[in-house]
Amino acid sequence: MSSVWRNWAGNEQASPVRVERPTDPAEAAAAVKGAVRDGLRVKAVGSGHSFTGAAVAPGVQLDMSGLAGLVSVDRGTGLVTVEAGMPLWQLNPVLAAHGLAMENLGDIDRQTISGAISTGTHGSGLRYGGIATQVRGLEMVLADGSLVTCSATERPDLFAAARVGIGALGILTKVTLQCVPSFVLHARDTGMPVAETLERMQELADGNDHFEFFWFPHSDRTLTRRFRRLPGDSPLKPIGDFARRLDERVSGTGFEALNRIGTRFPALIPGITRFAARAMSAREWTDLSHRVFASVRDVRFLEGEFAIPRERAQEALREIKRWIDANDERVSFPLEVRFAPADDVWLSTAHERESCYIAFHQYHRMPHERYFRACEDILGSFGGRPHWGKMHTLGAEQLRPRYARFDDFVALRDRVDPAGVFGNAYLDRVLGAAPEAE
Repeated sequence: MSSVWRNWAGNEQASPVRVERPTDPAEAAAAVKGAVRDGLRVKAVGSGHSFTGAAVAPGVQLDMSGLAGLVSVDRGTGLVTVEAGMPLWQLNPVLAAHGLAMENLGDIDRQTISGAISTGTHGSGLRYGGIATQVRGLEMVLADGSLVTCSATERPDLFAAARVGIGALGILTKVTLQCVPSFVLHARDTGMPVAETLERMQELADGNDHFEFFWFPHSDRTLTRRFRRLPGDSPLKPIGDFARRLDERVSGTGFEALNRIGTRFPALIPGITRFAARAMSAREWTDLSHRVFASVRDVRFLEGEFAIPRERAQEALREIKRWIDANDERVSFPLEVRFAPADDVWLSTAHERESCYIAFHQYHRMPHERYFRACEDILGSFGGRPHWGKMHTLGAEQLRPRYARFDDFVALRDRVDPAGVFGNAYLDRVLGAAPEAE
Protein backbone atom coordinates (compact mmCIF):
# COMPACT_ATOMS: atom_id res chain seq x y z
CA MET A 1 0.00 0.00 0.00
CA SER A 2 1.41 3.40 -0.96
CA SER A 3 1.40 6.48 1.22
CA VAL A 4 -1.63 8.77 1.48
CA TRP A 5 -2.05 11.40 -1.24
CA ARG A 6 -3.79 14.68 -0.37
CA ASN A 7 -4.83 17.57 -2.54
CA TRP A 8 -3.58 21.13 -2.01
CA ALA A 9 -6.48 22.14 0.23
CA GLY A 10 -6.28 18.95 2.29
CA ASN A 11 -9.99 18.09 1.90
CA GLU A 12 -9.48 15.13 -0.48
CA GLN A 13 -7.19 12.15 -0.03
CA ALA A 14 -6.49 8.69 -1.42
CA SER A 15 -4.39 5.65 -0.63
CA PRO A 16 -3.76 4.21 -4.09
CA VAL A 17 -3.02 0.53 -4.56
CA ARG A 18 0.00 1.65 -6.53
CA VAL A 19 1.52 4.79 -8.05
CA GLU A 20 3.02 4.78 -11.53
CA ARG A 21 5.11 7.57 -13.03
CA PRO A 22 5.07 7.41 -16.83
CA THR A 23 7.74 9.34 -18.71
CA ASP A 24 6.23 8.96 -22.18
CA PRO A 25 2.79 8.25 -23.68
CA ALA A 26 3.63 4.57 -24.26
CA GLU A 27 4.28 4.10 -20.55
CA ALA A 28 0.99 5.83 -19.74
CA ALA A 29 -0.80 3.45 -22.11
CA ALA A 30 0.94 0.46 -20.52
CA ALA A 31 -0.11 1.68 -17.06
CA VAL A 32 -3.76 1.83 -18.18
CA LYS A 33 -3.56 -1.68 -19.64
CA GLY A 34 -2.01 -2.92 -16.40
CA ALA A 35 -4.79 -1.35 -14.34
CA VAL A 36 -7.45 -3.00 -16.50
CA ARG A 37 -5.67 -6.35 -16.22
CA ASP A 38 -5.69 -6.08 -12.43
CA GLY A 39 -9.28 -4.90 -12.20
CA LEU A 40 -8.31 -1.44 -10.92
CA ARG A 41 -9.49 2.04 -11.80
CA VAL A 42 -6.83 4.52 -12.88
CA LYS A 43 -6.61 8.29 -12.48
CA ALA A 44 -4.00 10.86 -13.49
CA VAL A 45 -2.92 13.39 -10.90
CA GLY A 46 -1.12 16.67 -11.45
CA SER A 47 -0.68 19.44 -8.90
CA GLY A 48 -3.66 18.40 -6.77
CA HIS A 49 -5.17 21.86 -6.94
CA SER A 50 -8.75 20.71 -7.51
CA PHE A 51 -10.98 21.03 -4.47
CA THR A 52 -13.17 18.15 -5.67
CA GLY A 53 -12.37 14.45 -5.87
CA ALA A 54 -11.89 14.59 -9.65
CA ALA A 55 -8.32 13.22 -9.40
CA VAL A 56 -8.75 10.91 -6.40
CA ALA A 57 -7.24 7.52 -7.31
CA PRO A 58 -7.96 4.62 -4.94
CA GLY A 59 -6.69 2.18 -7.59
CA VAL A 60 -3.76 3.16 -9.81
CA GLN A 61 -2.54 6.73 -9.54
CA LEU A 62 -0.63 8.08 -12.52
CA ASP A 63 1.80 10.76 -11.38
CA MET A 64 2.17 12.88 -14.54
CA SER A 65 5.16 14.93 -13.40
CA GLY A 66 7.43 12.91 -15.71
CA LEU A 67 5.38 13.99 -18.73
CA ALA A 68 6.03 17.71 -18.50
CA GLY A 69 8.14 18.66 -21.50
CA LEU A 70 7.83 21.01 -24.46
CA VAL A 71 7.13 19.02 -27.63
CA SER A 72 7.00 21.66 -30.38
CA VAL A 73 6.61 25.39 -31.01
CA ASP A 74 5.53 27.06 -34.26
CA ARG A 75 5.92 30.80 -33.84
CA GLY A 76 4.33 31.42 -37.21
CA THR A 77 1.02 29.77 -36.37
CA GLY A 78 1.25 30.10 -32.60
CA LEU A 79 0.59 26.38 -32.18
CA VAL A 80 2.45 24.90 -29.21
CA THR A 81 2.36 21.27 -28.10
CA VAL A 82 3.32 20.32 -24.56
CA GLU A 83 3.14 17.18 -22.51
CA ALA A 84 0.07 17.06 -20.32
CA GLY A 85 1.84 17.16 -16.96
CA MET A 86 3.50 20.54 -17.51
CA PRO A 87 2.38 23.07 -14.85
CA LEU A 88 1.21 26.46 -16.05
CA TRP A 89 3.85 28.22 -13.96
CA GLN A 90 6.51 26.43 -16.00
CA LEU A 91 4.72 26.72 -19.34
CA ASN A 92 4.25 30.49 -19.28
CA PRO A 93 7.96 31.44 -19.13
CA VAL A 94 8.68 28.87 -21.85
CA LEU A 95 6.12 30.51 -24.10
CA ALA A 96 7.51 33.98 -23.31
CA ALA A 97 11.00 32.84 -24.34
CA HIS A 98 9.51 32.04 -27.77
CA GLY A 99 7.66 35.35 -28.01
CA LEU A 100 4.28 33.75 -27.28
CA ALA A 101 1.65 33.72 -24.54
CA MET A 102 -1.62 32.06 -23.65
CA GLU A 103 -4.53 34.27 -24.66
CA ASN A 104 -6.12 34.17 -21.21
CA LEU A 105 -5.27 32.62 -17.84
CA GLY A 106 -6.85 32.09 -14.47
CA ASP A 107 -5.60 33.76 -11.32
CA ILE A 108 -3.66 30.70 -10.12
CA ASP A 109 -0.93 29.02 -12.18
CA ARG A 110 -0.10 25.97 -10.06
CA GLN A 111 -2.26 23.58 -12.12
CA THR A 112 -0.95 21.32 -14.85
CA ILE A 113 -2.18 22.17 -18.33
CA SER A 114 -4.20 18.93 -18.48
CA GLY A 115 -5.79 19.54 -15.09
CA ALA A 116 -6.60 23.13 -15.97
CA ILE A 117 -8.44 22.27 -19.18
CA SER A 118 -10.09 19.12 -17.81
CA THR A 119 -11.82 20.97 -14.96
CA GLY A 120 -12.72 24.11 -16.94
CA THR A 121 -10.21 26.59 -15.49
CA HIS A 122 -10.95 30.11 -16.70
CA GLY A 123 -9.96 33.71 -16.23
CA SER A 124 -12.00 36.85 -16.69
CA GLY A 125 -12.81 38.91 -19.77
CA LEU A 126 -15.84 38.80 -22.02
CA ARG A 127 -13.74 38.55 -25.19
CA TYR A 128 -11.42 35.77 -24.03
CA GLY A 129 -12.59 32.26 -23.19
CA GLY A 130 -11.36 29.72 -20.67
CA ILE A 131 -8.19 27.71 -21.18
CA ALA A 132 -10.11 24.88 -22.88
CA THR A 133 -11.08 27.23 -25.73
CA GLN A 134 -7.39 27.64 -26.56
CA VAL A 135 -6.90 23.89 -27.15
CA ARG A 136 -6.48 22.77 -30.77
CA GLY A 137 -5.54 19.13 -30.32
CA LEU A 138 -5.23 16.39 -27.71
CA GLU A 139 -3.40 13.10 -27.41
CA MET A 140 -4.88 10.68 -24.91
CA VAL A 141 -4.96 7.09 -23.73
CA LEU A 142 -8.38 5.46 -23.89
CA ALA A 143 -9.68 2.69 -21.61
CA ASP A 144 -8.57 -0.05 -24.03
CA GLY A 145 -4.99 1.22 -23.81
CA SER A 146 -5.00 2.77 -27.29
CA LEU A 147 -3.23 6.09 -27.83
CA VAL A 148 -5.38 8.41 -29.96
CA THR A 149 -5.42 12.01 -31.11
CA CYS A 150 -8.40 14.28 -31.56
CA SER A 151 -9.11 17.76 -32.86
CA ALA A 152 -11.91 19.73 -34.47
CA THR A 153 -11.52 17.58 -37.60
CA GLU A 154 -10.31 14.25 -36.13
CA ARG A 155 -12.68 12.52 -33.68
CA PRO A 156 -14.51 15.85 -33.29
CA ASP A 157 -16.99 14.58 -30.69
CA LEU A 158 -14.19 13.27 -28.49
CA PHE A 159 -12.42 16.62 -28.89
CA ALA A 160 -15.56 18.62 -28.04
CA ALA A 161 -16.01 16.59 -24.88
CA ALA A 162 -12.41 15.99 -23.75
CA ARG A 163 -11.44 19.66 -23.62
CA VAL A 164 -13.42 19.74 -20.36
CA GLY A 165 -13.49 16.01 -19.70
CA ILE A 166 -13.06 15.93 -15.89
CA GLY A 167 -10.72 12.97 -16.43
CA ALA A 168 -13.68 10.76 -17.40
CA LEU A 169 -12.70 9.95 -20.99
CA GLY A 170 -9.03 9.04 -20.80
CA ILE A 171 -5.54 10.06 -19.74
CA LEU A 172 -4.32 13.18 -21.53
CA THR A 173 -0.68 12.87 -22.61
CA LYS A 174 -0.20 15.88 -24.94
CA VAL A 175 -2.02 19.16 -25.46
CA THR A 176 -1.75 21.46 -28.49
CA LEU A 177 -2.57 25.09 -27.70
CA GLN A 178 -3.34 28.06 -29.89
CA CYS A 179 -1.07 30.74 -28.44
CA VAL A 180 -0.83 34.41 -29.32
CA PRO A 181 2.12 36.80 -29.63
CA SER A 182 3.44 37.91 -26.25
CA PHE A 183 1.52 40.80 -24.82
CA VAL A 184 1.67 43.11 -21.84
CA LEU A 185 -1.07 43.90 -19.35
CA HIS A 186 -1.62 47.23 -17.67
CA ALA A 187 -3.29 46.45 -14.35
CA ARG A 188 -5.26 48.83 -12.16
CA ASP A 189 -6.55 47.86 -8.72
CA THR A 190 -9.10 50.27 -7.29
CA GLY A 191 -11.23 50.17 -4.17
CA MET A 192 -14.91 50.97 -4.73
CA PRO A 193 -18.04 50.99 -2.57
CA VAL A 194 -20.03 47.80 -2.92
CA ALA A 195 -23.14 49.62 -4.15
CA GLU A 196 -21.22 51.31 -6.96
CA THR A 197 -19.48 48.10 -7.99
CA LEU A 198 -22.75 46.17 -8.20
CA GLU A 199 -24.38 48.94 -10.22
CA ARG A 200 -21.46 49.28 -12.64
CA MET A 201 -20.07 45.74 -12.92
CA GLN A 202 -21.72 44.96 -16.27
CA GLU A 203 -20.45 48.25 -17.71
CA LEU A 204 -16.96 47.55 -16.33
CA ALA A 205 -17.00 44.00 -17.70
CA ASP A 206 -17.90 45.32 -21.15
CA GLY A 207 -15.47 48.23 -21.01
CA ASN A 208 -12.27 46.42 -19.99
CA ASP A 209 -10.30 43.63 -21.60
CA HIS A 210 -10.39 41.82 -18.25
CA PHE A 211 -12.40 42.79 -15.18
CA GLU A 212 -13.01 41.12 -11.83
CA PHE A 213 -13.60 42.12 -8.25
CA PHE A 214 -13.29 40.86 -4.69
CA TRP A 215 -15.83 41.53 -1.96
CA PHE A 216 -15.50 40.62 1.70
CA PRO A 217 -19.18 40.08 2.61
CA HIS A 218 -18.88 41.87 5.99
CA SER A 219 -17.45 45.03 4.42
CA ASP A 220 -18.88 47.84 2.33
CA ARG A 221 -15.99 47.97 -0.15
CA THR A 222 -14.71 45.92 -3.05
CA LEU A 223 -11.36 45.69 -4.75
CA THR A 224 -11.90 46.01 -8.50
CA ARG A 225 -9.23 44.75 -10.88
CA ARG A 226 -9.02 45.95 -14.48
CA PHE A 227 -6.50 44.73 -17.07
CA ARG A 228 -5.80 46.41 -20.43
CA ARG A 229 -3.93 44.48 -23.13
CA LEU A 230 -0.89 46.20 -24.71
CA PRO A 231 1.61 45.17 -27.40
CA GLY A 232 4.42 42.88 -26.27
CA ASP A 233 7.09 45.57 -26.72
CA SER A 234 5.34 48.07 -24.43
CA PRO A 235 7.48 49.45 -21.58
CA LEU A 236 7.17 47.45 -18.37
CA LYS A 237 6.60 48.91 -14.94
CA PRO A 238 6.26 45.86 -12.70
CA ILE A 239 5.50 45.85 -9.01
CA GLY A 240 8.74 46.67 -7.18
CA ASP A 241 10.53 44.12 -5.03
CA PHE A 242 9.66 45.90 -1.79
CA ALA A 243 5.99 46.24 -2.70
CA ARG A 244 5.86 42.61 -3.81
CA ARG A 245 7.41 41.39 -0.56
CA LEU A 246 5.00 43.57 1.40
CA ASP A 247 2.06 42.14 -0.56
CA GLU A 248 3.23 38.62 0.13
CA ARG A 249 3.56 39.42 3.83
CA VAL A 250 0.10 41.05 4.05
CA SER A 251 -1.75 38.48 1.92
CA GLY A 252 0.35 35.55 3.12
CA THR A 253 1.63 35.30 6.67
CA GLY A 254 -0.34 38.35 7.80
CA PHE A 255 -3.64 37.09 6.42
CA GLU A 256 -2.91 33.62 7.78
CA ALA A 257 -2.43 35.08 11.25
CA LEU A 258 -5.69 37.04 11.02
CA ASN A 259 -7.56 33.91 9.96
CA ARG A 260 -6.11 31.91 12.83
CA ILE A 261 -7.31 34.61 15.22
CA GLY A 262 -10.74 34.57 13.58
CA THR A 263 -10.89 30.78 13.86
CA ARG A 264 -10.34 31.01 17.60
CA PHE A 265 -12.54 34.09 18.11
CA PRO A 266 -15.25 34.04 15.40
CA ALA A 267 -16.87 37.22 16.69
CA LEU A 268 -13.81 39.12 15.44
CA ILE A 269 -14.21 37.99 11.82
CA PRO A 270 -16.39 40.88 10.57
CA GLY A 271 -13.86 43.37 11.91
CA ILE A 272 -10.96 41.40 10.49
CA THR A 273 -12.51 41.29 7.03
CA ARG A 274 -13.30 45.02 7.09
CA PHE A 275 -9.66 45.63 7.95
CA ALA A 276 -8.53 43.28 5.14
CA ALA A 277 -10.82 45.05 2.67
CA ARG A 278 -9.29 48.40 3.55
CA ALA A 279 -5.77 46.94 3.34
CA MET A 280 -6.25 45.98 -0.33
CA SER A 281 -4.46 48.93 -1.83
CA ALA A 282 -5.07 50.86 -5.03
CA ARG A 283 -2.18 50.59 -7.46
CA GLU A 284 -1.20 50.35 -11.13
CA TRP A 285 1.50 48.29 -12.80
CA THR A 286 2.47 46.94 -16.22
CA ASP A 287 4.09 43.57 -16.86
CA LEU A 288 4.09 40.52 -19.12
CA SER A 289 0.64 38.98 -19.21
CA HIS A 290 1.34 35.81 -17.24
CA ARG A 291 2.94 37.79 -14.42
CA VAL A 292 -0.23 39.86 -14.05
CA PHE A 293 -2.90 37.20 -14.50
CA ALA A 294 -1.66 34.87 -11.75
CA SER A 295 -1.40 35.69 -8.04
CA VAL A 296 0.36 33.96 -5.17
CA ARG A 297 -2.11 32.12 -2.90
CA ASP A 298 -0.22 30.93 0.17
CA VAL A 299 -3.08 30.81 2.68
CA ARG A 300 -4.99 27.52 2.46
CA PHE A 301 -8.69 27.73 1.80
CA LEU A 302 -11.65 25.78 0.50
CA GLU A 303 -13.57 27.03 -2.53
CA GLY A 304 -16.75 26.58 -4.50
CA GLU A 305 -17.69 28.44 -7.67
CA PHE A 306 -20.74 28.59 -9.92
CA ALA A 307 -21.27 30.14 -13.35
CA ILE A 308 -24.60 31.92 -13.77
CA PRO A 309 -26.00 34.02 -16.65
CA ARG A 310 -24.10 37.28 -16.44
CA GLU A 311 -27.27 39.41 -16.34
CA ARG A 312 -28.30 37.77 -13.03
CA ALA A 313 -25.07 38.62 -11.20
CA GLN A 314 -26.26 41.60 -9.17
CA GLU A 315 -29.37 39.79 -7.98
CA ALA A 316 -27.38 36.70 -6.99
CA LEU A 317 -24.72 38.62 -5.07
CA ARG A 318 -27.33 40.58 -3.13
CA GLU A 319 -29.06 37.31 -2.23
CA ILE A 320 -25.82 35.81 -0.89
CA LYS A 321 -25.22 38.94 1.18
CA ARG A 322 -28.76 38.80 2.58
CA TRP A 323 -28.27 35.17 3.60
CA ILE A 324 -24.94 35.89 5.34
CA ASP A 325 -26.43 38.78 7.29
CA ALA A 326 -29.64 36.93 8.22
CA ASN A 327 -27.75 33.87 9.47
CA ASP A 328 -24.87 35.71 11.17
CA GLU A 329 -22.44 33.66 9.10
CA ARG A 330 -18.77 34.47 9.68
CA VAL A 331 -16.92 34.52 6.34
CA SER A 332 -13.23 35.37 6.42
CA PHE A 333 -12.49 35.18 2.66
CA PRO A 334 -13.88 37.37 -0.13
CA LEU A 335 -16.29 36.52 -2.87
CA GLU A 336 -14.54 36.65 -6.24
CA VAL A 337 -16.55 37.73 -9.29
CA ARG A 338 -15.40 37.24 -12.90
CA PHE A 339 -16.95 37.26 -16.38
CA ALA A 340 -16.52 35.04 -19.44
CA PRO A 341 -17.90 34.68 -22.99
CA ALA A 342 -20.01 31.81 -24.21
CA ASP A 343 -18.21 28.81 -25.74
CA ASP A 344 -19.04 25.50 -27.43
CA VAL A 345 -17.29 22.99 -25.14
CA TRP A 346 -19.86 20.41 -24.04
CA LEU A 347 -19.29 20.52 -20.27
CA SER A 348 -17.85 24.02 -20.07
CA THR A 349 -19.58 26.07 -17.40
CA ALA A 350 -19.84 28.83 -20.04
CA HIS A 351 -21.43 26.56 -22.66
CA GLU A 352 -23.62 28.69 -24.96
CA ARG A 353 -24.04 31.59 -22.54
CA GLU A 354 -22.11 34.62 -21.35
CA SER A 355 -21.38 33.91 -17.72
CA CYS A 356 -20.61 35.52 -14.41
CA TYR A 357 -18.53 33.33 -12.13
CA ILE A 358 -19.10 33.78 -8.41
CA ALA A 359 -16.53 32.02 -6.25
CA PHE A 360 -16.97 31.63 -2.50
CA HIS A 361 -14.17 30.68 -0.13
CA GLN A 362 -13.54 29.88 3.49
CA TYR A 363 -10.36 29.49 5.50
CA HIS A 364 -9.56 25.78 5.66
CA ARG A 365 -9.67 25.61 9.49
CA MET A 366 -13.13 27.20 9.75
CA PRO A 367 -16.58 25.62 9.26
CA HIS A 368 -17.71 25.98 5.68
CA GLU A 369 -20.56 23.52 5.11
CA ARG A 370 -23.55 25.73 5.87
CA TYR A 371 -22.18 28.72 3.93
CA PHE A 372 -21.18 26.65 0.90
CA ARG A 373 -24.55 24.90 0.79
CA ALA A 374 -26.35 28.24 0.93
CA CYS A 375 -24.25 29.62 -1.93
CA GLU A 376 -24.86 26.43 -3.91
CA ASP A 377 -28.61 26.70 -3.40
CA ILE A 378 -28.76 30.41 -4.19
CA LEU A 379 -26.60 30.20 -7.31
CA GLY A 380 -28.35 27.02 -8.36
CA SER A 381 -31.63 28.92 -8.36
CA PHE A 382 -30.12 31.10 -11.11
CA GLY A 383 -29.14 28.08 -13.20
CA GLY A 384 -25.65 27.94 -11.71
CA ARG A 385 -23.19 25.40 -13.08
CA PRO A 386 -20.49 24.31 -10.61
CA HIS A 387 -16.83 24.51 -11.50
CA TRP A 388 -15.73 20.89 -11.94
CA GLY A 389 -12.65 21.41 -9.79
CA LYS A 390 -14.37 23.26 -6.94
CA MET A 391 -16.59 22.05 -4.13
CA HIS A 392 -20.27 21.26 -4.63
CA THR A 393 -22.72 18.52 -3.70
CA LEU A 394 -24.65 18.14 -6.97
CA GLY A 395 -25.22 14.85 -8.74
CA ALA A 396 -25.99 13.83 -12.30
CA GLU A 397 -29.75 14.33 -12.04
CA GLN A 398 -29.32 17.91 -10.86
CA LEU A 399 -26.60 18.70 -13.40
CA ARG A 400 -28.26 17.20 -16.48
CA PRO A 401 -30.80 20.02 -17.09
CA ARG A 402 -28.08 22.65 -16.73
CA TYR A 403 -26.09 21.40 -19.76
CA ALA A 404 -27.55 21.01 -23.24
CA ARG A 405 -24.91 18.37 -24.13
CA PHE A 406 -24.82 16.51 -20.81
CA ASP A 407 -26.41 13.35 -22.18
CA ASP A 408 -24.14 13.48 -25.24
CA PHE A 409 -21.11 13.60 -22.95
CA VAL A 410 -22.32 10.68 -20.84
CA ALA A 411 -23.15 8.64 -23.95
CA LEU A 412 -19.65 9.24 -25.28
CA ARG A 413 -18.14 8.28 -21.92
CA ASP A 414 -20.19 5.10 -21.96
CA ARG A 415 -18.84 4.22 -25.42
CA VAL A 416 -15.14 4.91 -24.78
CA ASP A 417 -15.06 3.69 -21.16
CA PRO A 418 -18.04 1.39 -20.55
CA ALA A 419 -16.40 -0.28 -17.55
CA GLY A 420 -15.58 3.00 -15.80
CA VAL A 421 -11.80 2.48 -15.83
CA PHE A 422 -11.32 6.24 -15.40
CA GLY A 423 -14.14 6.68 -12.92
CA ASN A 424 -14.06 7.33 -9.20
CA ALA A 425 -16.60 8.30 -6.56
CA TYR A 426 -16.76 11.93 -7.71
CA LEU A 427 -17.30 11.07 -11.37
CA ASP A 428 -19.86 8.40 -10.48
CA ARG A 429 -21.79 11.09 -8.63
CA VAL A 430 -21.66 13.89 -11.21
CA LEU A 431 -22.02 11.75 -14.35
CA GLY A 432 -23.59 8.54 -13.10
CA ALA A 433 -21.76 5.22 -13.06
CA ALA A 434 -20.55 3.75 -16.35
CA PRO A 435 -22.87 0.99 -17.62
CA GLU A 436 -20.47 -1.93 -17.08
CA ALA A 437 -18.77 -0.63 -13.95
CA GLU A 438 -18.68 -3.04 -11.03
